[in-house]
Amino acid sequence: MKRFLALLLALGLALAVSAEKVTVAAAANFVYCLDALKPAFARIAPGTELVVITGASGNLVAQIKNGAPFDVFLSADVDYPQQLVKTGLAGQDAVTVFATGRLVLWTRREDVPLDSLAGAVRSPLVKKLALANPATAPYGRAAREALQKLGVWTDAQPKLVVGENVSQTLQFVDTGNADAGFVALSLLLSPRLRGAGRYIEVPPDLYGSLAHGGVLTPRGAANPAARRFLDFLSSDAARKIFTDYGYRVPAK
Repeated sequence: MKRFLALLLALGLALAVSAEKVTVAAAANFVYCLDALKPAFARIAPGTELVVITGASGNLVAQIKNGAPFDVFLSADVDYPQQLVKTGLAGQDAVTVFATGRLVLWTRREDVPLDSLAGAVRSPLVKKLALANPATAPYGRAAREALQKLGVWTDAQPKLVVGENVSQTLQFVDTGNADAGFVALSLLLSPRLRGAGRYIEVPPDLYGSLAHGGVLTPRGAANPAARRFLDFLSSDAARKIFTDYGYRVPAK
């Protein structure tokens, strides 16, 4: 009988562990990087299921404000997570900065000049120029800032094709519906797109920081597995993956 009860207890514990689930709302630039982060996290948290929803950071914030059942929010900036902290919709008083993104101008075409950003934007070969919606997507906001600082925002506007998020912007260029586009370097360093097309990096001094911040929602604050995942993003294993995908990581 004792052995039977011990088996039942062990089974109950195993089921409890396997039932752990973390729902992550992540900015679209993480869409491929998360494919590498998932198995790395599974090695330290076996039995925990990660459910990932990606989109523009601003749109995900709107969903959280409307009660979406997310545990962790990973933004392409720190402003959106800080908004959640200030309004009580984040379950902690500080934002975890775990990586910094890099903005590039990417094209699938061999004839588009990439000697300079301004030259590429003004080129008659670039009839459609894609960027993510600056109102909701930090990478789109960064692209607009860079174009404004370069003095070519006016030249770019008639050509603009606006994506809902940086992942959709990449699709516009990938499918030929845009001649070039501003995207996250992390997307181009994924196994699917590594080596595809050509790109030029936008100098970081042309736009505000793309430091990526994460927070727990109140729901996530009550979920120990969510805390483990957010802490994992600052681990050596995660930092290696972020670096492989072109992100810069903060000093320890």
